[in-house]
Amino acid sequence: METLDHALVRAEFAPVTTYLNTASTGLLPSRAVAAMSDAVASVAAGRPADMFADVEAARAAFARIAGVPAGRVAAGASVAVYTGLIAASLPSGAEVLTAQDDFSSTVNPFHVRGDLKVRIVPLEAIADAVRPGTALVAVSAAQSADGRVADLPAIREAARAHGARTYIDCSQAAGWLPVDADAQDYTSAVAFKWLLCPRGVTFFVVPKDLGSLSPVFAGWVAGERPWDSCYGPVEELAHSARRFDESPSLFSYAGARHSLALVEELGVDTIRAHDLALADRFRAGLATLGHAPVPAPGSPVVSVPGLGVRQPELSRAGIEVSDRAGNLRAAFHLYNTESDVDRLLEALSG
Repeated sequence: METLDHALVRAEFAPVTTYLNTASTGLLPSRAVAAMSDAVASVAAGRPADMFADVEAARAAFARIAGVPAGRVAAGASVAVYTGLIAASLPSGAEVLTAQDDFSSTVNPFHVRGDLKVRIVPLEAIADAVRPGTALVAVSAAQSADGRVADLPAIREAARAHGARTYIDCSQAAGWLPVDADAQDYTSAVAFKWLLCPRGVTFFVVPKDLGSLSPVFAGWVAGERPWDSCYGPVEELAHSARRFDESPSLFSYAGARHSLALVEELGVDTIRAHDLALADRFRAGLATLGHAPVPAPGSPVVSVPGLGVRQPELSRAGIEVSDRAGNLRAAFHLYNTESDVDRLLEALSG
């Protein structure tokens, strides 16, 4: 396993805080900030850059990270939109299996349909809960609240045994956990967390057969020839997953292509090893302080019950973490160091 290129990381990130909150929002690398600034300046000057080229470059980069061809990746802005797209495709009465307290964008569109059977079980029970008649299993690869990682191979095996499809939200995983989107039916991910992109960038991976999804929100960008699809009904939808594109937040994608390039340059496996080492250091330190985090082995997110109330004082001290359901949530990523971990532990010991 290669070690993280710390010189490259220092060249791209210079936070003024001890930033341990990537599970909320990832930091932007300097190359993405510069690209977005240039894009904004091009529009201000009346010479708009071709930011649609940035969308395609970002799509291709995410496809490589997810292990699928770019033609199976849709580019949008919201996981909830793509969850809604899947929800709209299900027949009335279909059963959807979800994890208890999963992120709302992953599950709520199935509830608002009103005519679907949504069954909720604990995350650890998902695979065993798949049964004949289950149409879809929808779950986050890593839980937002506490970082617990789903047993995706077991879930996939159980779903296939019962003829169910799988929908995996990788928003809290892509960027540190290797993503095998080809092993799932549908995969989504916002990119403003572990993938270090600006807000307004989301990717959605569909099966080779496009998943029998109807592109119910298709606009002009969903056409096979977008610039010929601006007026009236789109005569020919894109032959690829681009038929599921949302009209893109172009300035965000101008930065996203460079953020994703950095993730590729550093390597997801290398990033993962770095992130998990820091999380394990924090867990060990918590034990010496008498605190027991939510069990989440193999996750860079550490959630500590009862300590969420300390988030405001930590923020005032320049240490950024989250308060989630009363838990203190610390998330360790590539720009963090052992000294960041030790500073948080020292603050919690006081």
